[in-house]
Order: sequence, then C-alpha cells, then structure tokens
Amino acid sequence: MNIFEIKYQGDLRTTAIHLDSGSEISTDAPKDNHGFGQTFSPTDMVCSALASCILTIMAIAVEKNDVDIKDTKAIVKKTMGNNPRRIAKIEIDFTFPKEYDSKTKNILESAAHNCPVHHTLSERVERNISFTYLS
Repeated sequence: MNIFEIKYQGDLRTTAIHLDSGSEISTDAPKDNHGFGQTFSPTDMVCSALASCILTIMAIAVEKNDVDIKDTKAIVKKTMGNNPRRIAKIEIDFTFPKEYDSKTKNILESAAHNCPVHHTLSERVERNISFTYLS
C-alpha cells in the first residue's frame, strides 16, 4: 500500500508528497477553471498517469525479450467535457525511436491497453491510442 499526503496551498493549488520517498508533485487549476494554469492540473495528472503507466507496462512486457523502449515518447491531448465537468477524451500518440518486428509491436500494443490506469478509467472516457515507429 502506498500513502500520499496532499495539502491545499491556496489559490487552487495543491502539493502531494509521496511519503515513502519524499517526492513532491504540485497541481494548479487550469486557466479555463479559475486557475493560473502554471503547472499540471489534477486532470492533466490523470492523463499523464495513463501515458506513464502504459510506457511502464510496455517496457515490462518486452524486457523478457531483451527489447528496450528507452526514449519512447508520448504526446498526450486531453479534452474536457461538461455537465458534469470531466475528462471526456484522452489521445496518446506513442513514438518509438526505432522499428520493431511484428511480434514486438503486437506485444507493445496489447500491453498499452492493459495497464492498471487504463483499466481504472471509466468507460465513459474515450481513449485513442496510436503508435508510430521510426526506422
């Protein structure tokens, strides 16, 4: 079990502390919701968590085959919905630094849809995940 402490800082900002490591993350409400938008919003963190989780699970899935996905990047786009205000759509484009064989691609792409964050999100959140392989 992991434990975190989150403190409201005022001005629609929070600081979360990972108690085991002391690592900190700050959030700020977005400009379109009364904030300054000077750092990640809580909903930005959810979308970032999805991309980070997918990258981690993909790396685990292929490491037994001695495949390294270091330097793979994800571009994440978030679309908010209203009534209620929520994340409506998350688009993630993964760009791998090299080409892989079809077996490795299948493992990577299957893993992307099977990370814990992906399974945690509501079915109401549209998720569009794409993959680009550079040669």
